[in-house]
Amino acid sequence: MFDKFISFVQELYGTTEFIPLHSPRFDGNEKKYLLQTIDSTFVSSVGHFVDTFEQGIADFTGVNYAIATVNGTAALHIALRLAGVEPGTEVITQSLTFVATCNAIRYCGALPVFVDVDRSTLGLSPESLEEFMEEHCEVRDDGHCWNKSSNRRIAACLPMHTFGFPVELNKIKELCDRFHIEMVEDSAESLGSRYRGKHTGNIGKLAILSFNGNKIITTGGGGIILTNDEIVAARAKHITTVAKVVHRWNIEHDELGYNYRLPNLNAALGVAQLEMLPSFIENKRCLAKKYQEWGTEYGLEFVVEPEEVQANYWLNTVVCANRDERDDMLKVTNENNVMTRPVWTPMHRLAMNMDSQKAGMDNTEWLCQRLVNVPSGICLNV
Repeated sequence: MFDKFISFVQELYGTTEFIPLHSPRFDGNEKKYLLQTIDSTFVSSVGHFVDTFEQGIADFTGVNYAIATVNGTAALHIALRLAGVEPGTEVITQSLTFVATCNAIRYCGALPVFVDVDRSTLGLSPESLEEFMEEHCEVRDDGHCWNKSSNRRIAACLPMHTFGFPVELNKIKELCDRFHIEMVEDSAESLGSRYRGKHTGNIGKLAILSFNGNKIITTGGGGIILTNDEIVAARAKHITTVAKVVHRWNIEHDELGYNYRLPNLNAALGVAQLEMLPSFIENKRCLAKKYQEWGTEYGLEFVVEPEEVQANYWLNTVVCANRDERDDMLKVTNENNVMTRPVWTPMHRLAMNMDSQKAGMDNTEWLCQRLVNVPSGICLNV
């Protein structure tokens, strides 16, 4: 079966040479805008393209404000800070995620707390979250949620839209509201994904996107903070610009800030990529359909978007029957120039997170043994 799969992928991408998991496409105005930026000399964190890119992302996602940063991890670090995550607090999140999710929590001096994921969405499970909250959480007289087991304040809940498949946002938000916890969406992988008609990033107080080189569109490196709150947006822009006080010539800073703003050079690339985004999403959804049809015919199961969800299918994902089948697929495909990879090592297994509390990880462990990402870059033959 895997030999047939390799032939199918090679036919799709029109080559027997190495086929990467996901690579950027530069088919639009990238070179033109980059040259304009160089000619302007505004290549750092101030410039026309930064403003244009921020407004373009805000318009596309439907949020009121977008603040561009050097990468998605920086965006998440600031989003968590603005959500009230402080040293000694906790953030509930999923273990099945990229390490940046937990790194950003640690940057705030906080600790991640892990709950399980759903097999259908691959993201944070509302049922697992509710079970954890009912057992361990209480809202005290100060109006905050506290973990009865650790006696630490739980400041936020951080679901991540794994491989572009949105989690059950409404259910998670209801639980967060009930327990007085801010919900921050790690939407790093879900640009172009929609949950019940809304783009991801619109349900919580804050959200972030990533524009790393392997994302659906790229700025080389880059991220963005999304919010509908004007005050939060102003503060995000201030502290990501080293908390510099605006003045015509004086150089003064009124608090601890971060040099996190996206350079104009990167934003120029992003503006050109954003112009191509609708066609990229259409192409990736067509590719996903091709994979799913092939899988139905040959007995290979692919992750499919749940009802009332439109996924961007950033990374198409196979669910193997067991770990042995997963390992066979990884070996055969990578030996034949078709790049595939397993899901990340779950965060609760990493050495730096051994001190973190965790709930049942049954689905996390089940998926970890079975998931395989397959080539998902823009394909001209779909």
